[in-house]
Amino acid sequence: MNHWHVKPTPEEVALTARDIIIDAAHHAIHTHGVFKLVLAGGTTPERVYSLLAKEICHWEKWQLYLGDERCLPIHHPQRNSQIIQRTLLDKIDFPKQNIHFIPAELGAIKAAKEYQQIINIALPFDLVIVGMGEDGHTASLFPNHQHNKSELVHAVFNAPKPPAERVSMSITALSQNRTLLRLITGANKKDSVAQWRKGKNLPIATITTFTNEMTLLDQSTLGIT
Repeated sequence: MNHWHVKPTPEEVALTARDIIIDAAHHAIHTHGVFKLVLAGGTTPERVYSLLAKEICHWEKWQLYLGDERCLPIHHPQRNSQIIQRTLLDKIDFPKQNIHFIPAELGAIKAAKEYQQIINIALPFDLVIVGMGEDGHTASLFPNHQHNKSELVHAVFNAPKPPAERVSMSITALSQNRTLLRLITGANKKDSVAQWRKGKNLPIATITTFTNEMTLLDQSTLGIT
């Protein structure tokens, strides 16, 4: 069951998300000794990473993965990996061997093939974070794009927002999780949120969970001012 939680501000969405992630980490480490977390790009998750960077956690037991990446040079500031590096990893003592990011600098096809091998042995994830774009896309899964459903990782071309070439975990891979956490903030998302709530089959709506899913929104996404 999808539980919707509406908070007054994006900052309160981020604070709630931080608490959910820390609780999930404690539970996963207690039950099976590792916390496998899929991170997302975007402004909303950035706030969460900045908050996590202030926490004291058993980072050596965390394993980080990435839902999607842009095919840009490895140190390009618009890569999701670089955003996570700046907001979180540069501020904590995190083991490099526990970071499993997408080698998108290799190009979409080669990177997708390599990352699929990594994901195949990592599944299932303890927690998957996804955001949503104005058009209802999540990760780099865009409306009306077709992909091979047997793949765990897709090479993405012709993305409607630059860069056109990307790599994304598939719906199949993202759905293999114990907790799914959707983070959505901003008035520019309200039309897509309204369509989703009316039943439109947007990419954000197609990811599922084994156990628990939560959608955190701020009031502006519902048109509340």
